[in-house]
Amino acid sequence: MIVALERFPEPQRSPERPALEGWLDFHRSALLAKCSGLDAEQLTRHAVPPSNLTLLGLLQHMALVELWWFDAILLDSPGPLPFTSDDDRDAEFNRFDWATPEEVAETFLANCQRARDNAAPLALETRPARVRPGEDVDLRWIYLHMIEEYARHNGHADLLREVIDGSTGL
Repeated sequence: MIVALERFPEPQRSPERPALEGWLDFHRSALLAKCSGLDAEQLTRHAVPPSNLTLLGLLQHMALVELWWFDAILLDSPGPLPFTSDDDRDAEFNRFDWATPEEVAETFLANCQRARDNAAPLALETRPARVRPGEDVDLRWIYLHMIEEYARHNGHADLLREVIDGSTGL
């Protein structure tokens, strides 16, 4: 069973960098809270057919996305990405045999910390080491993109959790 850590509060008025970091941490902790207290069967339940989304799949996806943007793209790190498979483009959403839910949560938390550590010494204007042709992004854009991605997936998680056990507002 995944246990949520203390929720990060919604950031208040602050300079840009702490606001971006604060909103990202708020959404990271919100996703973990939406997964907490459930068993493996509940975390892998496809609660809104025909969607393949599950709470554990969302947690695996965001653990992967943290490394993708803050490691592979920002620093061009060649390290392996978790929850990926050569034969399934959406493996992080579809496979649940990688690890226990608790281990997935540990990987998620470790990847969030790695992302914080990677970004900390860099200015918001820092261009990623690896970008696709035609992209003009910087670390600020990565923060904003991650906040958007979490916000979207936390909305999915709200619906999934409510269908699973009626909990809302986590």
